Amino acid sequence: MSAPFSVIIPTLNAADTLRATLDALLPGVEQGMLREVVISDGGSADATLQIADDAGAVIVEGAKGRGGQLARGAARAQGEWLLFLHADTQLASDWVGAAALHRAEHPNLAAAYALRFRAKGVAPKLVAGWANLRTRAMNLPYGDQGLLISRALYDYVGGYPNQPLMEDVAIAKALRGRIRLLDTYAVTGAERYQRAGWLRQGARNLDTLIRYSFGADPEALARRYQQR
Repeated sequence: MSAPFSVIIPTLNAADTLRATLDALLPGVEQGMLREVVISDGGSADATLQIADDAGAVIVEGAKGRGGQLARGAARAQGEWLLFLHADTQLASDWVGAAALHRAEHPNLAAAYALRFRAKGVAPKLVAGWANLRTRAMNLPYGDQGLLISRALYDYVGGYPNQPLMEDVAIAKALRGRIRLLDTYAVTGAERYQRAGWLRQGARNLDTLIRYSFGADPEALARRYQQR
């Protein structure tokens, strides 16, 4: 029987973090549960593709834009279950056990990992705590928490839309409450928060979410987000 999990990682000049993200997936290889890693690249000009090739990943190339990159990666993936992961997000060492348990016990649900940041202090803990509460209470994880979903359920809800921002919110809405938080965590980068300030970046994220929820165009939101 083939290994059940395919990991899909969208990349764009991700050389600084990709190797550590791939290394964190090794327990899946060791336990015979990881079928493949699909790198869906949006035009990297650094060593991203070399790192992916050295790791034996499947590489898919196309236009940049996270939603489209995720959709192309999913179209190429062969696994029964798909795990979408950001290039700067590293899973805990027990990630595959939690994924396997979810697959066995909750086949009709998607799942996300509890969030942690690679940063110390009260602010990172508060922001991560809010993200995990939002996932439990509102079924609204963001992409840096990963998304574990069966191929059947992914196809049923229509997959990721080809949009540059809020693609994680779009698929969460399509899932309509069918997301649970796993009993382990993922650690992600905090650079955006550290540059802008934790309170300011959190406010920007909330503002973007509210605008999207009221029908703002994702392309316009992406331009506005990048200008900030």
